[in-house]
Amino acid sequence: MTQALEEQFHAAMLSIYEQAAELGYRPSYFLRMVHSMSGVDTARTLLDRDAPTDGFTRLWELGKLDLSIEAIALSPQYETLFTTGHLHRAEKRLIEYGYLKDDT
Repeated sequence: MTQALEEQFHAAMLSIYEQAAELGYRPSYFLRMVHSMSGVDTARTLLDRDAPTDGFTRLWELGKLDLSIEAIALSPQYETLFTTGHLHRAEKRLIEYGYLKDDT
C-alpha cells in the first residue's frame, strides 16, 4: 500500500510542475529534486525547512497555494506519508499565508 501511495504522491509532485508551467512558472530546481530523490523525499526535505521555499512564495504570488507541497501533503490521502512535524509545518505555512484558517 505504501509504495503505491508513494507512487501516487510522486505523480502529484510531477503534476505540480506541469500545472505551474501552465501558469508561466517553471520550478526547475523542484523538478530536478523530484526526479533525483522521489516526490515523497523531496516533500519531506522541503517541509523540514524552517522557512517557506521560493516556490511556495511564487505559488502564493500566483494565488495557487493549492499546488504547494504543503497543501498536497495535508490531503487526507497522503498525510500518512509524513510525520506530525511535517504536517504541522505545512499547516502553519498555509495559515500564515492565508490559505487555511487557524481554528485554534
